[in-house]
Amino acid sequence: MPTDYYGALGVSRDATNEEIKRAYRKLVRDLHPDVNPDPAAQEKFKNVATAYEVLRDPQKRQIVDLGGDPLGNGGGGAGSPFTGFNGFGDIMDAFFGGAGASRGPRSRARTGADALIRLELDLVETAFGATKELMVETAVLCTACTGAGTAPGTHPQTCTTCNGVGEVQSIQRSFLGQVITKRACPACGGVGQVIPEPCPQCGGDGRVRSRRSLSVKVPAGVEDGMRIRLSGQGEVGPGGGPAGDLYVEIHERDHDIFTREGADLHCRVSLPMTAAALGTTLSLTTLDGEQEIEIRPGTQSGSIITLRAAGIPKLRATGRGHLYVHVEVITPTRLDPEQEEILRKLAALRDEERPVSTRAGGGGLFSRVRDAFNGR
Repeated sequence: MPTDYYGALGVSRDATNEEIKRAYRKLVRDLHPDVNPDPAAQEKFKNVATAYEVLRDPQKRQIVDLGGDPLGNGGGGAGSPFTGFNGFGDIMDAFFGGAGASRGPRSRARTGADALIRLELDLVETAFGATKELMVETAVLCTACTGAGTAPGTHPQTCTTCNGVGEVQSIQRSFLGQVITKRACPACGGVGQVIPEPCPQCGGDGRVRSRRSLSVKVPAGVEDGMRIRLSGQGEVGPGGGPAGDLYVEIHERDHDIFTREGADLHCRVSLPMTAAALGTTLSLTTLDGEQEIEIRPGTQSGSIITLRAAGIPKLRATGRGHLYVHVEVITPTRLDPEQEEILRKLAALRDEERPVSTRAGGGGLFSRVRDAFNGR
């Protein structure tokens, strides 16, 4: 039998219990007699099993750390590779990752699920922020039993199926020997306790559905589809467990004038041909109120006027986006005789009675149309 138990498993003296268990599993997979029939491997397998038996026991490991040998002179029957195992349970634990390990009863209280609610806002509200009162319906703590799930004056009782362990086990025989498997107790769901008299208000769940008012502060600059997380405002968990989170998903309504691209806004204004040619001043309603816009003489259709810092405040940053005003020049379609005569005189004065010929790179009619579409 080995005296260097740490060396037999190939771990350091300060190895954690999990590291020791991992090393043991790996060696068992390689050295088990059913896998490796080599006599030397079988002898090493016995040493590994003995070392694991010693180091998994806190008292025996302490003796080793103090320089002693918990198995004495050879340890007699303690050297068997199956010493300390429930049949073949620990061997199966090594092969199948915990089938024979006891988990113990779990808590009845569990964390609740997250909740999601939709909030529709106008452009002004997403731009500058707002505080909204919402009505939400979620699971809340049962006030009658405060999450215990029991009727007043009663208490949970130990499950008679698993005796409070929370698990039941079954034993099957295989070519390896006895295989012990454990699963959650079907009677108590792995809790180890049952509720003989459930709370009449929540039916033993520890929570009930309820509507409540909630105040949500929307920061300036949020965009459509973003979510605001309200920690601990979601569903209370079963058994009165901690609540999940509530996510408020922002949906921005379409605006009559502006379209949005991130922090920038876009709008379109239409000008008569004469106003575009002579220049004018427009009054535009922006997010900050009325603002005068100068239209320079000769403004072409497709021109863009930029109003800096007139867009949306930037989320989690300083400054604002811009407002882009797209100009569309309207050509008249119906002229009375007097208007037609005036335009003909203007065309004669400007020598524009004939179609403008196209010139390579010269800015003729078609090139101007092309440039307008290309934003030049």
